[in-house]
Amino acid sequence: MIWAKEETLERAELEKLQLSRLQETVKRVYEKVPYYREKMQAAGIAPEDIKSLDDLKKLPFTTKQDMRDTYPFGLFAVPKSELLRIHASSGTTGKPTVVGYTKGDMDTWTDCVSRIACMGGASKEDVAQICFGYGMFTGALGLHYGLENIGAAIVPSSTGNSERQIMYMKDFGTTLLVATPSYALRLAEVAREMGVDPVKDLSIKTALVGSELLTDAMRKEMHLAWGEDIQITSNYGMSELMGPGVSGECLEHNGMHINEDYFLPEIIDSATGEVLPAGEKGELVITCIKKEGLPLIRYRTKDITRLFYEKCACGRTTCRMENLMGRSDDMLKIRGVNVFPSQIEEAVLSVKELGPHYEIVVENVGYNDVLTVRVELNEPTDSFTELQRIERITKEKLRTILGLDAKVKLESPASLQRFEGKAKRVRDLRSK
Repeated sequence: MIWAKEETLERAELEKLQLSRLQETVKRVYEKVPYYREKMQAAGIAPEDIKSLDDLKKLPFTTKQDMRDTYPFGLFAVPKSELLRIHASSGTTGKPTVVGYTKGDMDTWTDCVSRIACMGGASKEDVAQICFGYGMFTGALGLHYGLENIGAAIVPSSTGNSERQIMYMKDFGTTLLVATPSYALRLAEVAREMGVDPVKDLSIKTALVGSELLTDAMRKEMHLAWGEDIQITSNYGMSELMGPGVSGECLEHNGMHINEDYFLPEIIDSATGEVLPAGEKGELVITCIKKEGLPLIRYRTKDITRLFYEKCACGRTTCRMENLMGRSDDMLKIRGVNVFPSQIEEAVLSVKELGPHYEIVVENVGYNDVLTVRVELNEPTDSFTELQRIERITKEKLRTILGLDAKVKLESPASLQRFEGKAKRVRDLRSK
């Protein structure tokens, strides 16, 4: 189902709308946000210089550090009295990034999430169980309002108490699950521990997953856990831009459609800042062209992806971003080789004897970087020969995908840590 006519606009009509909104946004931030005005003046650019979408590249980038430097409200384009909602990041790596929403922003947010929910298979007939943590994190409330807007019944169960989550699913007839991919797998695991078959005893037909990468290998694991008939779609967003609702997969599974009438995407070379052509892989940069409270200009997401502009078989004409490879700041440099956790996941999940839970540990040993991948066996075994065989196969898979050797440590089933929110897969123990 297509929720809004803007999802099917012809490219020329869409670009006309984008340019108008971009010009309005640049003018507003120049007048209302001293920090932006100073950055633009330093770059020698004024609002009247934005005459085409190609002029977007003349504007300076915005980064998470800019938000921290102006904490808490220095990038806001409206007074605090006009805000209806304030969210913030956890601030685990520095000052939190603070975001705020006007009444107009809340309506935009709801519309954007309704779109990605519909394209992912949600409908007013669904009972939607939201297993994201409620609070300052934007994920739960964003999906809550969007799904409620299309008429779905909401079960705001949040995270934790997985046995109770399964009870709700069974007793309420939950048909749609909102969770991270790793927590969705954990819920299926807990269900089986309770004697509940996720495929036969529960009614989940659709999973809208986000907040983590959904690799093809992880999607396969979710189908193994929840059944081949479940519709699994990934959606993308970040609090700085709005929350969930920036983009989402349709049922064609050929990338995540960006709500381009609200978010103007670019792909850049992370090292040089140069804008790359459509189809090339690089860092995603987003300009918010309709937000009132916090209209970010050329925000560097650090997420690595590609953009495609061909019309989708679903009928939508908006550009699609490839499911993320990872984040530039998650990339590990190991003995001169760039390694993304998603590559390690691909290798691990290609070994049928291993489960979907793993941990990546990087250490300094002498003057060398040592990569160790801890993985769980699906079934316990006392056969030393069998353990050697599984370890050898896993090492070969890692060497083929990564281009370097890694140690493999086989762990007993269900022994690695499980996560209710975003999974923490990497421990980098190297001295900085």
